[in-house]
Amino acid sequence: MYRSQPGAEAVEWVDITRAESGDLGPGLSSAKAMERLHLRRPDGSLVSGAKAFTELWKSLPRWSWLGRVLGSGAGLCLLEGGYRAFLAVRPLWRKVDAGP
Repeated sequence: MYRSQPGAEAVEWVDITRAESGDLGPGLSSAKAMERLHLRRPDGSLVSGAKAFTELWKSLPRWSWLGRVLGSGAGLCLLEGGYRAFLAVRPLWRKVDAGP
Protein backbone atom coordinates (compact mmCIF):
# COMPACT_ATOMS: atom_id res chain seq x y z
CA MET A 1 0.00 0.00 0.00
CA TYR A 2 2.74 2.47 0.96
CA ARG A 3 4.72 1.83 -2.24
CA SER A 4 1.87 3.25 -4.33
CA GLN A 5 1.75 6.54 -2.39
CA PRO A 6 3.15 9.84 -3.66
CA GLY A 7 6.69 10.21 -2.30
CA ALA A 8 7.28 6.45 -2.15
CA GLU A 9 9.76 6.66 -5.01
CA ALA A 10 12.17 8.37 -2.60
CA VAL A 11 12.09 5.34 -0.28
CA GLU A 12 14.39 2.38 -0.93
CA TRP A 13 12.16 -0.63 -0.35
CA VAL A 14 13.76 -3.97 0.53
CA ASP A 15 11.74 -7.17 0.33
CA ILE A 16 13.15 -9.20 3.21
CA THR A 17 11.97 -12.46 1.66
CA ARG A 18 14.26 -11.83 -1.31
CA ALA A 19 17.03 -9.81 0.31
CA GLU A 20 20.57 -10.92 0.96
CA SER A 21 22.24 -10.01 4.24
CA GLY A 22 24.23 -7.21 2.61
CA ASP A 23 21.05 -5.54 1.38
CA LEU A 24 19.97 -4.84 4.97
CA GLY A 25 23.00 -2.86 6.07
CA PRO A 26 24.87 -3.06 9.34
CA GLY A 27 23.15 -4.11 12.55
CA LEU A 28 20.20 -5.91 10.97
CA SER A 29 20.01 -9.63 10.31
CA SER A 30 17.38 -11.30 8.16
CA ALA A 31 15.91 -12.93 11.27
CA LYS A 32 15.59 -9.60 13.08
CA ALA A 33 14.13 -7.95 9.98
CA MET A 34 11.39 -10.58 9.86
CA GLU A 35 10.32 -9.85 13.43
CA ARG A 36 9.05 -6.29 12.90
CA LEU A 37 9.21 -3.29 10.57
CA HIS A 38 12.61 -1.62 10.30
CA LEU A 39 13.57 1.64 8.65
CA ARG A 40 17.06 2.89 7.98
CA ARG A 41 17.31 6.67 8.07
CA PRO A 42 19.36 8.58 5.49
CA ASP A 43 22.16 8.91 8.09
CA GLY A 44 22.32 5.09 8.36
CA SER A 45 20.75 4.77 11.80
CA LEU A 46 18.11 2.11 12.25
CA VAL A 47 14.68 2.37 13.89
CA SER A 48 12.01 -0.27 14.25
CA GLY A 49 8.40 -0.78 15.25
CA ALA A 50 6.15 2.21 15.74
CA LYS A 51 9.04 4.64 15.30
CA ALA A 52 9.75 3.12 11.89
CA PHE A 53 6.12 3.56 10.88
CA THR A 54 6.03 7.20 11.96
CA GLU A 55 9.26 7.98 10.12
CA LEU A 56 7.94 6.27 6.99
CA TRP A 57 4.70 8.22 7.26
CA LYS A 58 6.60 11.49 7.59
CA SER A 59 8.27 10.78 4.25
CA LEU A 60 4.95 10.29 2.44
CA PRO A 61 3.01 13.54 1.87
CA ARG A 62 -0.46 12.03 2.41
CA TRP A 63 0.64 10.36 5.65
CA SER A 64 3.03 12.98 7.04
CA TRP A 65 0.41 14.47 9.37
CA LEU A 66 -0.03 11.08 11.07
CA GLY A 67 3.73 10.70 11.48
CA ARG A 68 3.92 14.11 13.13
CA VAL A 69 0.95 13.46 15.43
CA LEU A 70 2.04 9.98 16.56
CA GLY A 71 5.81 10.33 16.18
CA SER A 72 6.63 11.17 19.80
CA GLY A 73 5.37 11.14 23.35
CA ALA A 74 2.13 9.45 24.27
CA GLY A 75 1.14 8.88 20.64
CA LEU A 76 4.29 6.89 19.96
CA CYS A 77 3.83 4.86 23.17
CA LEU A 78 0.25 3.99 22.23
CA LEU A 79 1.22 3.11 18.68
CA GLU A 80 4.08 0.89 19.88
CA GLY A 81 1.72 -0.91 22.29
CA GLY A 82 -0.75 -1.52 19.49
CA TYR A 83 1.99 -2.70 17.17
CA ARG A 84 3.31 -5.16 19.77
CA ALA A 85 -0.22 -6.51 20.27
CA PHE A 86 -0.54 -6.94 16.49
CA LEU A 87 2.81 -8.76 16.37
CA ALA A 88 1.58 -11.17 19.06
CA VAL A 89 -1.47 -12.17 17.01
CA ARG A 90 0.15 -11.94 13.58
CA PRO A 91 1.14 -15.64 13.46
CA LEU A 92 -2.49 -16.61 14.10
CA TRP A 93 -3.70 -14.15 11.48
CA ARG A 94 -1.33 -15.64 8.90
CA LYS A 95 -2.59 -19.17 9.65
CA VAL A 96 -6.20 -18.06 9.16
CA ASP A 97 -5.26 -16.18 5.96
CA ALA A 98 -3.54 -19.30 4.55
CA GLY A 99 -6.62 -21.44 5.13
CA PRO A 100 -6.76 -25.12 6.11
